[in-house]
Formats: sequence, structure tokens, C-alpha cells
Amino acid sequence: MRKLYLIVSLMAACFFNTEAQDWANLERFREANEKLAPAKVCDDRVVFMGNSITQGWIDQVPEFFAPEKHYINRGIGGQTTPQMLIRFRQDVINLNPKVVVILAGTNDIAGNTGPSTLEMIEDNIHSMTELAQANGIAVVLCSVLPVYDYPWRTGLEPAPKIMELNKRIKEFAASRGAVYCDYFTAMADDRNGLPKEISGDGVHPNKAGYAIMQPIVDNAIARALLMWKK
Repeated sequence: MRKLYLIVSLMAACFFNTEAQDWANLERFREANEKLAPAKVCDDRVVFMGNSITQGWIDQVPEFFAPEKHYINRGIGGQTTPQMLIRFRQDVINLNPKVVVILAGTNDIAGNTGPSTLEMIEDNIHSMTELAQANGIAVVLCSVLPVYDYPWRTGLEPAPKIMELNKRIKEFAASRGAVYCDYFTAMADDRNGLPKEISGDGVHPNKAGYAIMQPIVDNAIARALLMWKK
């Protein structure tokens, strides 16, 4: 029994040590990034940076990321804005897109990587925006999707925080010449959460939810590409 305990303890230590060494999950897309063909001037390459909502899009509606559209998905489930900021150069800037679509913040509010204030979330979103623009990349800042309650951490009452964060993101986008992509208004129910018809768990969209999001983000990308070409 003691030997089994030691083996399990060593395995756990290795696991947590690996997690600590790659907290931002830089390995997730390293190989895919290396295999990606260089961007051509004529290609309207767009990188989607985000969490499980971005990742789930390619899982549920892969045709939205068809190669001819030059949309690249770099979403990782569960991630918070500090993790995205760490991998932003590798997973966005080095891919030389014309536009980056940033959808982030809900996991920060849920406390996935520890307590986080709205100011901390803002700082990370601001930094990603500034890094992108400094490298000639047009920015689309997305509203955080509505959430009435997080099933993995109930009782946080996130809706008012999400609404306030979205207000700040919209104001920042206007001040920085970024495009604001407003999913929230089109998707919120009377509790400022996601209705059951478009989400199974109240956080992640289903195919019907992504069908609402698609024209909204396509329009935002079109506006950002116009900015890039000016």
C-alpha cells in the first residue's frame, strides 16, 4: 500500500510540475503554428484568440474555419486572460494575421486561475490589444457572453460583472480604434444569461448559439479588415 501511495504521489507531482511549467499551455498549438504556411499579403488571415467558447466553435461548427476563409482558431478551454496574454505572441503575433478576434474574461470572473478583479481583466485585454496594434494587427474585441451562473462554481452572480466588463471593453475599443463585437445583446435572456435554446449549460453556446454569433463576428471582421487596409 505504501509503495502504491508513493507511485501515485510521484505521478501527481510530475503532473502538477508539468502544469506549472506550461501554465499558459504554450505547447498546445506550438506544432500547428510551425506547420502553418506563411501568410500571404492577399490572404485575410484572422486569428481567434479565446477560451472554450472559441475552442468549442471549431469543435461544433468546423466549417466556419474552412481553410479558404483563412480563419485560425486558437481557443483553449478554461483559459483566463493572463494565460492568453502569455501565449499571445506565439499564437497570434507570430502568425502574421491581419485581424485578431479576442473573446476573453468569463473564466477570470469564474476564478479559474484565482481571484481576479475587473481591472485585472481589463489590463490583460488592453495589453493584448496594444501588442496586436503595435504589430500592425487590427483588433476585434468581443463582449463576454451572458452567464447567469457558472455550473462549476455556483453562486458568484456573474451577470452584473459581465455587463460592467462589457461596458468597459466597448469604451476601450472605441478609444483604441478597435472594433467592438457585441454578442451579449443578441444572446442575453431576461436574467442576462444564455437561454436554454442556445446553450446546454448556460455558459457555452450550442450550434444555434454559434449561428447567432457568426454573422455578428463576420461583420466585425469585415470592419476590422477595412481598418487594416486604410
